[in-house]
Amino acid sequence: MFHSQLDLFTHVASAYAEAAGGALDNSGLYSALMDRLGVPAEVANAKVPVGTAGQAHSLWKRRVRFTQQSLKHMGIIERRGRTRGVWTLTEAAGKRLNKAAREVKLVAFSTKLGLCMWGSNSDGLSGLDEPISLIVTSPPFPLQKPRAYGNPSQSEYVEWMVRSLEPVMNRLAPGACIALQISNDVFEPGSPTRSLYRERVVIALHDKLGLYKLDEIIWLNKSKPPGPVQWASIKRFQLNTAYEVVYVFTNDPSRCKADNRRVLEVHSRRHKALMAAGGEARTTCYGDGAYRLREGSYRVETEGKIPRNVLDIGHRCADTLAVRRHADALGLPAHGAMMPTRLPDFLIRYLSEPGDLVLDLWSGSGKTGLAAERLGRRWLMFELILEYARTSAEMFRGFDGFCLNPLLAGVGNAA
Repeated sequence: MFHSQLDLFTHVASAYAEAAGGALDNSGLYSALMDRLGVPAEVANAKVPVGTAGQAHSLWKRRVRFTQQSLKHMGIIERRGRTRGVWTLTEAAGKRLNKAAREVKLVAFSTKLGLCMWGSNSDGLSGLDEPISLIVTSPPFPLQKPRAYGNPSQSEYVEWMVRSLEPVMNRLAPGACIALQISNDVFEPGSPTRSLYRERVVIALHDKLGLYKLDEIIWLNKSKPPGPVQWASIKRFQLNTAYEVVYVFTNDPSRCKADNRRVLEVHSRRHKALMAAGGEARTTCYGDGAYRLREGSYRVETEGKIPRNVLDIGHRCADTLAVRRHADALGLPAHGAMMPTRLPDFLIRYLSEPGDLVLDLWSGSGKTGLAAERLGRRWLMFELILEYARTSAEMFRGFDGFCLNPLLAGVGNAA
């Protein structure tokens, strides 16, 4: 799925993590990588003319040293004392809240169906060589009081969203969908009026990226805490909030991959009785003829009921509780805004087919990948915060082919 340079980041970091004392000189690193990757000595040592001077160098060793320097900039390795050519894992690697720098592209963990990258989604997609069928993601909201992981301001949000999605556009399969969950509860500073940033995002994604709005799904969450406190409980201008919004876009409406037959619900007892009785026994119309009910309507037995575009899903979730337990066990901070797994589960079933590739650009607690794994979809997630990636990895243990980057094994109390 990815160019070998991305894999090399993982193998070089792992070589240091597995070395005695976490330290290796360059010759030891080359030897360890040759063993891990099965690189023949003649390939590793082969030299070719490089540059205008035409000096002979090993291209394979140059790539290893490039990766080594990248890990240095990421704060993962450092020189041991003044010894030239000997590098070691930094004491701080995995011991603080680590937000990946722009050049970071490190596999955090993987299964047979997918992988989670610690790093910037804008850079990490460069090695992707297959089409994306679906994006299910919840980006940071433009909150006035930022969460621990940070977020763009309201004034820069629209352009930030366009920049974030732009690298994905030429990697989307024809008819691919993007399910974008963003907040309805963003207000103008010092005012009870809601921000129009949502509407601006929708228009910008259409005008600048050529996306079409397929639907606006309401995520009804009756367990949301009362608020906004200032405008609902104190000033009394507003009603308490109870929903979030999921915008569904597609790049090609004529080939859209959405199919409501994959999310049909069980018919009500009344509807089943109506079908068994041969359908409606009356003929009438409503709304000046806009809707006509004919005798025999609803007599055909169908597989199920088409869901409404309002999803009544409470925030309480067994997976969320499990993520928090894992975070506590590791001594790491839990993500502060976890969605219930039922939401990405529904969206993935509705908007993709088994075997499709599902992408989450801001994975957080990893719920999109978790739902995709359970549904037999391939998945790819990006997460900037190392601690969040490490914690979400625990949710994937037991899945076929699970592999945790050895470098992450030392993050938290599990060291």
